[in-house]
Amino acid sequence: MEFQISVDIDAPPDVVWPVMSDGERWHEWTASITSVRLLDKGPLRIGSRALIRQPRFPPAVWKVTALEPGRRFVWRSGMPGMWVYGDHSVEPIPTGTRATLRLTYEGLLARLMGRMTRGITLRYLNLEASGLKRRSEENARSVRLEPGARVVERVGDGGR
Repeated sequence: MEFQISVDIDAPPDVVWPVMSDGERWHEWTASITSVRLLDKGPLRIGSRALIRQPRFPPAVWKVTALEPGRRFVWRSGMPGMWVYGDHSVEPIPTGTRATLRLTYEGLLARLMGRMTRGITLRYLNLEASGLKRRSEENARSVRLEPGARVVERVGDGGR
């Protein structure tokens, strides 16, 4: 069973990717995450693990199983009878970036758990997509000026 959402973001992939791949700060921009604690030191890599706490779900350890730096990562968590894969990707589009978030349930209990958690899963994916869009666009605005704008620095009162 699979759930997916894509969102177009008015920011380049090199602005969106750092937001998406910095799990420890997700709680700042989505209510679907209470906390993320990285369990391994260093940058995100295959084998990296994170403990994720979400409202209405038990804490879960997720392990990175695929990584294309700057473009995509997949991690997996599970329980007896089921694996859940979280796939996060960014791709350039003419207006900025398309971010895609996908959850895939596999195993004997996948269909049952997918149906049982469908409502909250869709709600959380929407929260995450809209939060990622908002944070990325805020970050993009903070590093670019509007056309015709100029920076003026004034020191002191100019002798007045």
